[in-house]
Amino acid sequence: MGARTRILARAGRGASMLFLLLWVFLTILPLYWMASSSFRPGGVTVSFKPEWVVANPTLDPYRRFLAQPYSLRWFLNSIVIAGVITGTNLVFASMAGYAFAKLQFPGRNAIFWMLLSTMMIPGEVTLIPLYILIINVMGLGNTYLAMVIPFITTVSNIFLLKQYMSSLPSALMDAGRIDGCSELGVFFRIIVPMSLPGLAVMAIFTFVTFWNIFFWPFLVTTTDDMRTIQVGLALFRYAQATDYGAMMAGSTLAAIPMFLMFFSLQKYFLQGITIGAVKG
Repeated sequence: MGARTRILARAGRGASMLFLLLWVFLTILPLYWMASSSFRPGGVTVSFKPEWVVANPTLDPYRRFLAQPYSLRWFLNSIVIAGVITGTNLVFASMAGYAFAKLQFPGRNAIFWMLLSTMMIPGEVTLIPLYILIINVMGLGNTYLAMVIPFITTVSNIFLLKQYMSSLPSALMDAGRIDGCSELGVFFRIIVPMSLPGLAVMAIFTFVTFWNIFFWPFLVTTTDDMRTIQVGLALFRYAQATDYGAMMAGSTLAAIPMFLMFFSLQKYFLQGITIGAVKG
């Protein structure tokens, strides 16, 4: 039975490894196709067939993309929007998560469950009222505020940090209060340093989400100089054809900040995943 168990365990590990390798291959394949296609010669075309090995690679697609008058402005807009939204969520979602996790106040559970219930509402349902509020009532059309205000704090991030902070030991907070720390002092000096892995996970997910957001910036902006990179890439589509090379070049460049964001916070991200798995 011992030998049979070892054989089955090895077979299970082998099957798991094979599945992971297949998953990695399927994940990398679109990225490789995008990157390789960004070096293909040719201009505007009606159709675009995959070419896994580029015969005559060229930087011309990158030149065509960067020759667009607002290509660098699109990157700046996306960095501003994704960066501001990530920053505001780090501040406000962490404070809300701390309040719901560790503070006692009347109606805490009711307010928390009311917030969670909003996650059940599809975003398409609130899209028109939100558009009317931002554009018609507040008059913020074609501005950074129009793209940032609806996402200053998201319920999903509050929920994520509330769950993470609930697992932190309350004894350290009590010791800080005994030593004379105010509630803000407890939060910034004790809770925030202990929550860095959870904050890193939230920051990565938030930045990637709003770096890639398309529909809302497309809806509230009207001029090319206010487009984000994801919306700007759509401008390479014409009535009867598309400049796929320039579009792939722009997509490859647009992927770089997401990789930089992940690798810069990789240490804390892996800690957050590991801690969450152990506590779960």
